[in-house]
Amino acid sequence: MGEKVTLSPEKLRNLQLIELEMLVEVDRICRKYGIEYSLDGGTLLGAVRHKGFIPWDDDADVIFTRHEYAKFFRACKKELDTERFFLQDYRTDEEYRWGFAKIRRKGTELVRRGQEHMKYRTGVYIDVFVVDHVPDGYLMRRFYYGVNFCIRKVLYSELGMVAEKNTYMRMLYRILYKLPKDTMFHIRNCFAALCNRKETELVSHLLYQYPSKETKYGMPAKCFKQYRDLEFEGMQLRGFADYDTYLTLLYHDYMTPPPADKRHHEAGEASRIDLIDITLEEIQERKRSADRELAHKKRGRI
Repeated sequence: MGEKVTLSPEKLRNLQLIELEMLVEVDRICRKYGIEYSLDGGTLLGAVRHKGFIPWDDDADVIFTRHEYAKFFRACKKELDTERFFLQDYRTDEEYRWGFAKIRRKGTELVRRGQEHMKYRTGVYIDVFVVDHVPDGYLMRRFYYGVNFCIRKVLYSELGMVAEKNTYMRMLYRILYKLPKDTMFHIRNCFAALCNRKETELVSHLLYQYPSKETKYGMPAKCFKQYRDLEFEGMQLRGFADYDTYLTLLYHDYMTPPPADKRHHEAGEASRIDLIDITLEEIQERKRSADRELAHKKRGRI
């Protein structure tokens, strides 16, 4: 396992700006094709509480419903700036095993500690989460949770058989690793299609559990019904209209920052980070240019 990388405040800000560049690219594509998305997790909290990144945060997340992500995936095939970005999921990177997608910034490097042996493409990234409906019934909801727990463990096995400290668990992960990951994703996709046949009370990531106790089985589906623009680093990005319900379930008293000793970032869990230089002004100008182009096209259709 490589040594932890320590980021200076300047490097942390540099990392945030690279992530911001990817957020703006997601926003550009979604606005052009009428696709709804929201900032997620700490990125959404940053928009609400700080009008930008949480100062000590080093990652960025967006989230889609399954239907909207399908549209986004198709749009990226012809619209994503592939000179700068790479949309990574199990269909675009055969070595990728996680149950959510990422957008990577080409020309950068970011390797998480303990994952140096894994073969998927690396680089600075933002996480792209997708939610599906969760069954309403007591038994089906727990069955749903159990199936996806098992799939997560199979997909995690490539990392677990190296990183797990318990000898018996490492042996179990070596066995699980022999199960084809493509079969796991096929089961996930079938399950998603089945669950999305009707609207239910909750939605959740099939292969990435929400972190709080209150959201073990998912988030209220109503949060994903309406979206609005939120200020983020001097620009307008998309978020849930009912962000209060969402953030309260995730963080409880979300407007109160944690004490100073709890303000840490995950870059300390990376063994290698190579960045590129970019300024906030460059990103803001790209956003303004994309907004002007979209407005011009809309006027041309009137």
